[in-house]
Amino acid sequence: MVKTSITLQSKSNIAVERRKKKFYSGWRNQWELQSMILPGVIFMIIFSYIPMYGVLIAFKHYTVLDTFSTAPWVGLENFKIIFTDQYFWGAMVNTLGISFLKLAFGFITPIILAIMIHELADGPFKRMMQTVSYLPHFLSWIVLGGMLITWFSTTGLFNDLLMSVGLLSKHQNFLLDEDKYWWIATLSDVWKEVGWGTILYLAVMTKIDPTYYEAAKIDGATRLKQIWHITIPMMKNIINLNLILSISGILGSNLDQTLVLMNSQNQAKAEVLSSYVYRIGMTQGDFSYSTAVDLGTSIVSIILLLTAHKITKRLNDNESII
Repeated sequence: MVKTSITLQSKSNIAVERRKKKFYSGWRNQWELQSMILPGVIFMIIFSYIPMYGVLIAFKHYTVLDTFSTAPWVGLENFKIIFTDQYFWGAMVNTLGISFLKLAFGFITPIILAIMIHELADGPFKRMMQTVSYLPHFLSWIVLGGMLITWFSTTGLFNDLLMSVGLLSKHQNFLLDEDKYWWIATLSDVWKEVGWGTILYLAVMTKIDPTYYEAAKIDGATRLKQIWHITIPMMKNIINLNLILSISGILGSNLDQTLVLMNSQNQAKAEVLSSYVYRIGMTQGDFSYSTAVDLGTSIVSIILLLTAHKITKRLNDNESII
């Protein structure tokens, strides 16, 4: 029995040594390619991991007159304030409302658009559609925000269009109506990112073996049935991956968009967690509380990421896609 145990341990050690040799051998053979990742790793360490030290001020009463070491510890006091802060919960409601609308429309729209572009015959029209759909992604929210503020003003494009078709009886500024802000934020974000979101789906669709479609045609499958039974199942992994990333980002609303489109009239419905953290931290100087709020939302986002991953793993017969 003892001899058998020693033999198994020896075989295990030999297997580990072989894996180590294979790893080092592979690294030496590809050292030029492997070294290309170093700038990215160094950048991530300097700008992503080292600044994590700053989360300590969430547990301190930090002011600009203190250093990290001299600021007094307050434990979980900053986190307790969150539960009685009505402005935080207002921002939370807005964040969830806007994020769920973006998830509902922004997740499915790129899939539909990618399938429509893929079904087009190769030619100038297909290339034009791809270019036109990608273009808004390359414009910053400063540029797009200026355009939207002009279009939604009382003398803007949307007033003229809606009045010309009889859907509006008098001029109004849509961005001054807080009840319309969630939809404006959602639809403008979908418009900006829908083309960019199709890239991964189109890349997957170009890799689908054409013989699948040929076999389906022989069996009499219509184009819609080919999409339903071949195209969409082949995109299952990338759809699940995008769904996991979208769910994990529910609490991370677009700060740039909010800062550009938010004004004093729509702030009650436009303030989201990211803009709230920015406002209390950078404009009011309450660094400790803003860090506590951001740290709390980050922890919840990680929990959402793990939960979404676990659910999609179960739906895929315990096969992980990450």
